[in-house]
Formats: sequence, C-alpha cells, structure tokens
Amino acid sequence: MEISEFKKAFRNKSIPEILIGLLNFTNTIAIDDWFSQGFEFEVDAENYMLKTYSGEEEFLTSLIPFALADGTGSIYAFWLKNKENSLENTPVVAFGSEGGYHVISKSIDDLLKILTYDTEVYVDHDNVSYFKSEDHESSKFIKEYQNWLLENYQISATNNPDEIVQKAREKYQKEFEKWMNKFIS
Repeated sequence: MEISEFKKAFRNKSIPEILIGLLNFTNTIAIDDWFSQGFEFEVDAENYMLKTYSGEEEFLTSLIPFALADGTGSIYAFWLKNKENSLENTPVVAFGSEGGYHVISKSIDDLLKILTYDTEVYVDHDNVSYFKSEDHESSKFIKEYQNWLLENYQISATNNPDEIVQKAREKYQKEFEKWMNKFIS
C-alpha cells in the first residue's frame, strides 16, 4: 500500500512514525507474504465494517480503522476517546467480523509488540485473545519483523500477548463499552 493511500484513513491526523515505518517495512521486506498472522494494512474509506455497528457520525469519526486483524475481516482501529490529535498513545481496539469489540492495547507500540507473537486475534462478543495452536506455522517474515522492531524501536518480542491486552482492558475496556453503548442498541 502506498503512503498516499494509507493517509486517507487518518483524516488529516498525523500517522505515528512507527506505523509509517511498519508500512515501509511491509512495502520493502514483507512485500509478498505475512510478517505476522492476520495483520494487513487496510483502508476502508467508506467505513463498511464500522457501519455494521453504527452509522452515527460521532461513532465513525471517533475511530480510525487502519488494518485487518485476521483472515475473516476483523479490524484494528485507533479509538479517539478524547478526540486526540496525537495517535502515539491512543488505545487500539479490535472489532470482530462476527461481532464483539475490545480494547487490545494502550498504544500502537503495544499492538506492534503483540504482533511479534505471530498469530491472529480471536474476537467474540465476550472475549479477545491471541492463541497459537501446536501446529502453528510461523509467518514467512516474522523473524525479520521482530528484528526490525527491536533494532529500530527497541521493542522486543513477546511470548504473552494476552498480558498486554489484559493491561489495556483493565485501563480502558469499561470506558470503551460505556462509550459503545451510546451507539449499539
């Protein structure tokens, strides 16, 4: 994906440097395969996925979807809970293709750390988790991604993404659910 196309998703907000770096990484190194299971940059200018939850303007303008989260259409989005201008420390949420919405991380840095685990997110109405089966096959570029993230941003790989998710949920999930209840009937 070209940066000009990616910028469309951000509606004049500054894209975090680390996310631009990741886009460049995918465009140069991981160009023909996954660097982490399920993650793929996606621009949904019409907000088709979000509109399955609500078409209200406040809802749609408070979320910036930027990537697919799994192979079935779940998405990652920034939640602009206070209409933040900077997205560096804005919570990231996941909306499941079959329903469910959960806070995933406190920041984009935490999400990129989660992605080092190399598995799709599982989102349902009640829970969210990152599970790796015994027969899990690593993504073609996972080692390159882990090295890139460590060398460029001093973020090391994790063996426990659910711990990162749990900390973010403890901080933001109740507030996020309360906010969502304004739009979901």
